Amino acid sequence: MTPPQAVARHPHAGAPHVLHTLLEPRALLEAALLPAAMPLLLQAPRGDGHPVLLVPGFMADEKSLVALKLFLQRKGYDVHTWGLGRNLGFRSKHASALPQKIRHLHHITGRKVSLVGWSLGGVFSLFGAESTLDCVRNIITLGSPVSVDACGSQSPPTVKALYRLVSHRLGPNAHVMQPKAKSLRERRRLPLPTSCLYSLGDGVVPPQEATIDGDPTLHENIQVPGSHVGLGFNGIVLAIVADRLAQPEGQWQPFAPTGLLARTWKATLPT
Repeated sequence: MTPPQAVARHPHAGAPHVLHTLLEPRALLEAALLPAAMPLLLQAPRGDGHPVLLVPGFMADEKSLVALKLFLQRKGYDVHTWGLGRNLGFRSKHASALPQKIRHLHHITGRKVSLVGWSLGGVFSLFGAESTLDCVRNIITLGSPVSVDACGSQSPPTVKALYRLVSHRLGPNAHVMQPKAKSLRERRRLPLPTSCLYSLGDGVVPPQEATIDGDPTLHENIQVPGSHVGLGFNGIVLAIVADRLAQPEGQWQPFAPTGLLARTWKATLPT
């Protein structure tokens, strides 16, 4: 039997395409088209009721997660948001509060917690899971900068400027280079099932940063269509998240869609 190939980051280099960055407002159209994905979402598997913690992206709060939250609740999950308000970048309170939230959910439910992080929320999810491995079931990131090169973030200058304005005068690299975050994003991968969803049309986080190198028995990169800002309102993304969460605990397998999801997802991939 041929062993599975190692998981590898996307080979893209440099920043996202300028056109993709300029077209990020198309996320509004993607949100408006979400009802058209209803047949796909209705066929998505139901969950087993385990707790799912949603973590918003930079400058977003719990309201940005409404589509994910409502969809996953209707699929039977015990859905929670991080409860820390707007995500303004790495803060010392986050470094302690998120692991505490994970442990609390694990304690009150008696079940391991799945983490779904959008954009910077995916990095927070990795950060929180690193110290709570025994409490975490799996991790799903949506357009998250989970990898970093030696030269630092390749996000557009406008995104870096906003980060400097809101979070740190040195921009995202100031937090990328924190020892723990640097280790998680450069080399060391957590021994947890991890699915990294990324888009070639993402105008904020380039694909080489939104994907990981890893163990094919635990880690995977899944290409999806759409913008960065629209990932949480993207019907294909929601269906894939449901597929990944529905796997029995301890029996994680790489993404292998069937039925309508397979046909719809494959139709979005480059030929």
